[in-house]
Amino acid sequence: MGGVRVNRARAIGAPGEGAGAAMSPGGGGGALGVNLPLLRNHNEALVLDLLRTAGEDGISRLELADRTGLTPQAVSKITARLRDEELVTEAGRRASTGGKPRTVLRLVPSAAYAVGVQLDRDELTAVLLDLAGTRIATRVVPLDLGAGPDAVTAQATQEVRTLLAGSLPGGEADSGDPDAGETAGRRVLGVGVAMPGPLDHAAGVPHRVTGYPEWDGYRLRDELACRLGLPVVLDKDTNAAALGLLLRGSGGSFAYLHLGTGIGAGLVLDGMLYRGVRTGAGEFGHQVVQLDGPSCECGKRGCIEALCLAAVAKGDIDEATRVLGTGVANLVELLDIDRVLLGGRVVAAAEAEFIRGVRATLVSRTRARVAPAGGGAYRVAEGAAQLLLAPVFGRAEVAYVSHPR
Repeated sequence: MGGVRVNRARAIGAPGEGAGAAMSPGGGGGALGVNLPLLRNHNEALVLDLLRTAGEDGISRLELADRTGLTPQAVSKITARLRDEELVTEAGRRASTGGKPRTVLRLVPSAAYAVGVQLDRDELTAVLLDLAGTRIATRVVPLDLGAGPDAVTAQATQEVRTLLAGSLPGGEADSGDPDAGETAGRRVLGVGVAMPGPLDHAAGVPHRVTGYPEWDGYRLRDELACRLGLPVVLDKDTNAAALGLLLRGSGGSFAYLHLGTGIGAGLVLDGMLYRGVRTGAGEFGHQVVQLDGPSCECGKRGCIEALCLAAVAKGDIDEATRVLGTGVANLVELLDIDRVLLGGRVVAAAEAEFIRGVRATLVSRTRARVAPAGGGAYRVAEGAAQLLLAPVFGRAEVAYVSHPR
């Protein structure tokens, strides 16, 4: 593994008082590692999530017990541990309604951070989120994904170090220090990386990224973990964005369609991110809709991506939305989802036209709703950071993490 070990850890499991469990792909057990100390059991995750959603106003122990169904004694033990770990602090007292004034607790957002990195074909975006999910720092720089895995990994490593050096209170990471990640690791949960597919999130490797076959089989997750000294999770850009949208309240079943330098989909089915058996779900842009159509960089002909982006390049938004809408209607009818959310830089440049055009195609075939994705320009990078943050609150699982020995 080149100096890293890989664990698959679940943050959602049977209730209990013990630490979160972890398994390696080979079946060996053990703690996930010092760099992921916030992986919680079910009950602690419930309490932390309520503290997170309560915000600055906080929440009392009695309210925590009422909303979780735990006993007041169990809540007191959990919150005592969280306070000892400096994840939770007192936020004052509420006026008495006849008894002793209640102490209010709140989450400490600066207790931990997660980095999210989006590797697009021509741009690298890195963000730092605090424990509450608030973006506190951002870096956006040009990137050439075709420069090769080694060059891109080196640039990503440097950008993460620079982000941490300029953002963590006290300047805990030094961008010139190769062991900066080890120092920052006391408070940084890790780095979530999102990039175009296809890729295998379990193995932590890209496959033949459309237009960039040199990435096939490169152990990106392991290599970044070694260089940064931090845990690393790898997933497709569309999956990361869909997770972020799910956490922002887009529950149920929906598809997030991302139109940028390529076209892909992130799928949420019954409130759960769906990756497929080999992380292959959501390769929306490479469904063939014209058998004798133009060649696509994936090797097929008449793909939605080739047709739609060619129309965009010619300024023919009507044709682009017609092609896109056809594929969307197929997707909706296949999966029986009720919402389609559109995002990405191509959509942002003509959002009203894309929404109107896709909606017009759908209305004659399905009852699914079409809407802008929202979440801002950094939704993919922020979703990548949530690959590490969400499990702390029991909102997702951390799976297949590479981290240094």
